[in-house]
Amino acid sequence: MMLAVMQPYLFPYLGYYQLAYHVNKFIFYDDVNFIKGGYINRNNILANGRRQLFTIPVEKSSSNRKINELHFSNNRKKVVKTIEQSYRRAPYFEAVIPIVCEILNSSETHVPKLCSDSVGSVFKYLGLEFNSSFSSDLHYNRDASAKDKLYSICKILKADKYCNMKNGQSLYSKDEFAEKGIELSFLEMENFSYYQGKNDFVSHLSIIDILMWNDKSAVKALMKKYIIS
Repeated sequence: MMLAVMQPYLFPYLGYYQLAYHVNKFIFYDDVNFIKGGYINRNNILANGRRQLFTIPVEKSSSNRKINELHFSNNRKKVVKTIEQSYRRAPYFEAVIPIVCEILNSSETHVPKLCSDSVGSVFKYLGLEFNSSFSSDLHYNRDASAKDKLYSICKILKADKYCNMKNGQSLYSKDEFAEKGIELSFLEMENFSYYQGKNDFVSHLSIIDILMWNDKSAVKALMKKYIIS
């Protein structure tokens, strides 16, 4: 079985979804420290042809607190309105905005749950299987090193393969994973572009942008545009 472990992000970029699509089981790493200024509670959309950051406030956020100890603010109307105004002329707005609104207007405030819902909702929309759980539900040594935690999670879930985004190549060694009986691989997005209206293409935006400008078959094709090394 192939496993991936990632911190929960809110409507992340395509590469995150590609990783979740590629593996047999995806673990939301929710019992590690929150990263202020990261992409757990924010991402970029296209507004007036330019990259624009949206942020959902996290109450009492601190890099000394675990992600699963935190809650989103219910003050999300401004973000929803910004997304609606930015994409109201996009071809798949009517199909996609209900998904975005269902997540962002939800009464759910728990950070890992809302983030995981934002990922799962896209897989559901596309009709793709998505098998996930939370690291906080697993019994492993949370005092171990970062790599040993991953080894432990793989062992508990009987995963003999582990996939990470390519930017993890400086952190993880295939030889070290092999010593633990785990085959390590890395995923990298291929270069791609798609129509974004009359604007020059802007890459690495939230999945929301891809969904707004592409039909389901095109999005599913983009999900497969990655390289494994």
